[in-house]
Amino acid sequence: MSAASCLLTEDQFLCSICLDVFTDPVSTPCGHNFCKTCITKHWDGHEKCPNCQELFNIKPELWVNTFISKMAAQFRQSAQQKASSSSSEQRVSKPGEVPCDDCTGTKLKALKSCLLEETLSKQIKKLLEVELKRVQQYAVDVTLDPDTAHPALILSDDGKQVNCGDAKKNLPDNPERFDKCVYVLANQSFSSGRFYYEVQVKMKTKWDLGVARESINRKGNITLSPHDGYWMICLRNKNEYYACAEPPVRLSLKHQPEKVGVFVDYEEGLVSFYDVDAAALIYSFTGCCFTHKLYPYFSPGLNDGGKNSNKQLNICRKIHIIYCNKCIFIDYIWFAHCCFFRF
Repeated sequence: MSAASCLLTEDQFLCSICLDVFTDPVSTPCGHNFCKTCITKHWDGHEKCPNCQELFNIKPELWVNTFISKMAAQFRQSAQQKASSSSSEQRVSKPGEVPCDDCTGTKLKALKSCLLEETLSKQIKKLLEVELKRVQQYAVDVTLDPDTAHPALILSDDGKQVNCGDAKKNLPDNPERFDKCVYVLANQSFSSGRFYYEVQVKMKTKWDLGVARESINRKGNITLSPHDGYWMICLRNKNEYYACAEPPVRLSLKHQPEKVGVFVDYEEGLVSFYDVDAAALIYSFTGCCFTHKLYPYFSPGLNDGGKNSNKQLNICRKIHIIYCNKCIFIDYIWFAHCCFFRF
C-alpha cells in the first residue's frame, strides 16, 4: 500500500471532514489525509475519497501516518498552551469583568483559529527540520552500478554522477542491465534497517529517484509502481512532479527542489522524499511490505530536445558529523576548535 504525505500546508494539516487538527491521521491511495475515525465513518457503504471522489473498488487498508500524527500532537499541545496563556492574560487585564461562558468560548475559538493560522507554518517547518536531521543520521555511501546502466547513460568514474547521452554504447546485454529505459541502480543493496542518501537535481527538466526491488524486470517497457517493485517520485516537463503510486499522484510543491533526500525504513515499510534545502517533506510511501533487497534507483531522463542534456544527477557524498563541546573542522582542516565533518 502506498500513501501520500505531500508538502504540508495549513489545509493539509486539518482533516477536511471534521475541520480540526488531525487525530490518528491516515492517508488514502489517492494522496489525501483524514482522521482515521472520520474517514472510517465516511466510508460506511461508499468508498470514495471525500476530496477528489476517487472510487476504490476494494476498501483500502488504512495505516496511521506516525509522522503527521506526531506533528499534529505537538502542534495541538502548543496551541492549547498558548490559548490558555492568552485567556489568562485577558482575564487579568480587565479586573472586575467576568466574561460569560458563551463569550469565553467564542473568544477561545477565535484565538485557536488565529493561533492555527499564525503558528502552523512555523510549527511544521520546525518539526520537519528536526525530522530531516533525524533521518540524515542514517546517511550511507551510494555509488552507481555500471552493470545495470542503460547503454545511453554516461556514468562518472567515481560512480557519483549520471546523465544521458545521445547514442547507445556497445555494451553486453547482461541480465542486470536495463535495455530500454534509461535507468541505473546503485551498487549497494539493503534488506534491513534504515538508510538515507541525497541527490542534486538542480536545472534538470526530467528525473526519477527512489528505490527498487532486486527482482524488478529490467528488460523492455517498465511500469513504475510499488506493485512492480518501484517506490519513486519523478519530475516531468520541468515543473510537474509525481509520486508513482497506484494511481500516480500529482504533487503540488511550493518550491522546486534542488537537492532531494531519500529515506527508507525497511522494517517500518516507509519510503520518504525530502526537499533538503527547504527541510520539507515531499511525499511518503507508507505501509509498504519489503521482503527483497532494495537498491537506490536513478534516472536522469532523456535529453528532452537538448533541454535536459549535459545536466547530471549528482549523488552527494556521505557526510559523517562528529560533535564535541566546542568545535568544527572540515575534511581535517580546522574551522573552529574541535568537531569535524569527514567526507
